[in-house]
Amino acid sequence: MNNRSNDLIQIRPEIKKTLSFKKTSKIELFQNTTLRPILKLQNLLLIEAFRNYINIHKGVFYSLGIDNRLNYIENALLKNQKFQNSIKGMIIGHFTIEEYQRFNQDSSELNKRIMSLVISRLKDQEQLFKKNP
Repeated sequence: MNNRSNDLIQIRPEIKKTLSFKKTSKIELFQNTTLRPILKLQNLLLIEAFRNYINIHKGVFYSLGIDNRLNYIENALLKNQKFQNSIKGMIIGHFTIEEYQRFNQDSSELNKRIMSLVISRLKDQEQLFKKNP
């Protein structure tokens, strides 16, 4: 591995909850060993990107109830292609060359997993999206 690959892997936080079994699919293994650590590393940036999205869209999010806020998060990431691509870029940019090559083999499925994981992460942190005074 080159220095870039080593550096990228070294800055990733360790995630201890993930288990691997002999029957674990390659996609699930990639999700647990690559995507989850990168998402954890990029968490503050993902939160800030969503705050920016809220503000660009006139702060409608702030006037919504909790259920509608959760739906808003999901819709923002599933229906807004430009925002979705921006988020994916924040994640894919942290891949090693080898991980990028692996990603390209199943990019459709892995893109879905990235969005699902980001949606879940942002929904779990919904309380952080408060209107600035």
